[in-house]
Amino acid sequence: MSGHPPRLVFADPGEAAELAALLGRLLRWEKAAAVRLRAAGDGVLGVFARPARFEVLAVRTARLTESAQLDATVSAGELLEGLEEASGSASVPAAVTGPPWAGLLPPRGGWRPVGELPYESVRSVAASVVAEFRRRSEALAPGERSREALDALAEEIWSRPLGGGTGLPLRAVHAAQALGMLRSRGPAPVAGPQGPPPVTGGRAVAVAVLAAGSWLRLRTPYGSVAVRGSGRGRPGLSVTPL
Repeated sequence: MSGHPPRLVFADPGEAAELAALLGRLLRWEKAAAVRLRAAGDGVLGVFARPARFEVLAVRTARLTESAQLDATVSAGELLEGLEEASGSASVPAAVTGPPWAGLLPPRGGWRPVGELPYESVRSVAASVVAEFRRRSEALAPGERSREALDALAEEIWSRPLGGGTGLPLRAVHAAQALGMLRSRGPAPVAGPQGPPPVTGGRAVAVAVLAAGSWLRLRTPYGSVAVRGSGRGRPGLSVTPL
């Protein structure tokens, strides 16, 4: 990129704050985190990240005021520095050498519905399994609480399917919770990608599970988490749920 860095303006200024929150969480786990930015001229920006210690990809989309052609992997920290919440815009920093995961992203289209689950039910599942990990890890004798033992426990818990016939591993739910995509709904629900689930007839819109090829995706009103291969044949986790 040459000259002045390109600037993206969000159609909803609140998207800048949402993206800043996501980047802040990524940087908390990995100071050198990178994100891949993609825009194909349809007025939609896709932000992809792989949070450290999770075997998933986080996906956040936002509408832009103008269409743009963009495909770059950038520093999450520099992108955060270039975000202006007041104006709802962001400067795109210089590209960096992308990590391996950035070369294999979920498809843009072709997603089909696999199932739907109540928003609050998915939040409850996330909370219960995190509590299970804490309870079982704390029950280990001091001499047994090795990194290998904790990783094995995490693999056992987070490789379980979410249920509902979706085949989605619980690691996707845990990541969504840790990234703020399963936050508590406020007293005044607002429809839209950055707000709580809209309510229709007194019932909150369900969290959706979608599939495309070998990918599964958990879509919430605050973003998505995608996993490849439903966790089958994947390397073991090095995740200690918090």
